[in-house]
Amino acid sequence: MTVHLYAHDLPDDLKLGPVVAIDCESMGLHPHRDRLCVVQLSDGNGHAHLVQVARDIQPAPNLARLLTDPDTLKLFHFGRFDIALLRHSYGVTTAPVYCTKIASKLVRTYTDRHGLKNLLTELLGVDISKQQQSSDWGAAKLTQAQQDYAASDVLYLHRLRDILDAMLEREGRSDLAQRCFDFLPTRAELDLTGWPDIDIFSH
Repeated sequence: MTVHLYAHDLPDDLKLGPVVAIDCESMGLHPHRDRLCVVQLSDGNGHAHLVQVARDIQPAPNLARLLTDPDTLKLFHFGRFDIALLRHSYGVTTAPVYCTKIASKLVRTYTDRHGLKNLLTELLGVDISKQQQSSDWGAAKLTQAQQDYAASDVLYLHRLRDILDAMLEREGRSDLAQRCFDFLPTRAELDLTGWPDIDIFSH
């Protein structure tokens, strides 16, 4: 595993291919209150690219271009939060997207454990540490443990997607999953605009 750390934005010459795994680290779980601290990305080839975001967020044109590129599929685990946080931070709508948590909930109906650690253990036989999950991501200097943790959240999403896609196909739910993925940026926007815990489709 190789981890590359950048400040503010991705480098101009970085090419990550047509499918990019993305995750975010923040100061908490409320996009309006808790700022974005790190965006981590991987092309699925064992390399992770981390963008450290300053408290006064600087423009990130290369990252924004990738997030909005219609020809680049963005892989997330619980993309609802990350997409909302990226929209709040950079003012862009991330699309098209794929969420391994949604895929898992559609096909792994035999369990209520859909966290990334659970998925990786069961489907890939990979055990990742969550020890740094609650650490101070707003620190001026990220520790090596934080960098390794951030990388682990994106390094396996490509392989995970392949397995989940096969399960979705087997259970006849691929089309339903795709429609959920397509709606995800809208769900994230609803979260930001005041409907995070309200089901607007209920009576």
